[in-house]
Amino acid sequence: MNRTMPAVVNYASEAHSVELREVPVPEIGNNDVLLAVQAVGVCGTDIHVAYENHIGGNINYPVILGHEFGGVIVQAGKDVRGFKEGDRVVSETAAIIDETSPFAHAGLYNLDPGRRGYGFGADGAMTHYTKVPERILHHIPDTLPFELAALTEPCCVAYNATCGNARIFPGDTVAVIGPGPIGLLCATMAKLAGAGDIVVIGTPADKRRLQIAEELGASATLGANGEDVAAWTRSLRDGYGFDVVIDAAGVSVTLKLAMDIVRPAGQISKVGWGHQPFNFSLDPIVKKAVTLQGSFSHNWPIWERIIRLLSSGQLDLGPDFTRIYALGDWHGAFESMHSGEIVKAVLLPQETQ
Repeated sequence: MNRTMPAVVNYASEAHSVELREVPVPEIGNNDVLLAVQAVGVCGTDIHVAYENHIGGNINYPVILGHEFGGVIVQAGKDVRGFKEGDRVVSETAAIIDETSPFAHAGLYNLDPGRRGYGFGADGAMTHYTKVPERILHHIPDTLPFELAALTEPCCVAYNATCGNARIFPGDTVAVIGPGPIGLLCATMAKLAGAGDIVVIGTPADKRRLQIAEELGASATLGANGEDVAAWTRSLRDGYGFDVVIDAAGVSVTLKLAMDIVRPAGQISKVGWGHQPFNFSLDPIVKKAVTLQGSFSHNWPIWERIIRLLSSGQLDLGPDFTRIYALGDWHGAFESMHSGEIVKAVLLPQETQ
């Protein structure tokens, strides 16, 4: 094994501070494995740190990007018991946690304020090999291709927002704001949960992604032609709005739209990050007695459930959800996602060109 490898590195907080660099192969500890990365998804957060000035904390520059990945174990630490060389696995994102915290003891380590994730607080998987602690590994069957297994993490995010932190019942009307990868996966999860009308809402720039939403089972899409979403909602069923609204957009203003279109006593599950000030009143949440629920990340049982759904084919994302790239073409992958040309890019690190 070569002792260096190519990696997609985010090296500073300024925009466009991402490049392919040669980095050392990591050394593993007693409770770690060395994973030969076979596939790694490109997340919207990877795009944000590549194209925008990142003013948030908890990024350990320089850091290798990539937190949606699977691979084959090529080395196991001496205290690793549940995994061995040759095992096919996927990894959760909580690279570093305080295992003594009350959140860890409750199984909510994803909510531990000290949690440090791959691609931010620890080197990620847009490279040939990455170091992973045994505690966040999951076996995957031989029948699950790595290109699909790499989507486990965003599927877990969507499942938690849609089926964990929201309560969707068969026949419910559900709106998903934001047709990015997470939003489209949320719509898919709502369909699996038995929702009736599923409406995905975007903008004219999202035309291609809204088409894919329809392929994934959305009963209607709005925004491609500048429709008045609130007016359209008044024509839906009894006119009072959606039972559940999933806000998966990356801007704060969409919460106002969510409040406008949710029915009294309905639910809003907010999974999209929006760092902008609100500049509007939250009183409609009070007047409508709406449940507003934040949703962040995932934990062990969600991962096991998603692996079963992907492996069985019950969770089917179709042929147009992803596009495959070699690691050396990472920039083309980022550009295609940033422009909205594609929904999701998956890099194959063992192919560098």
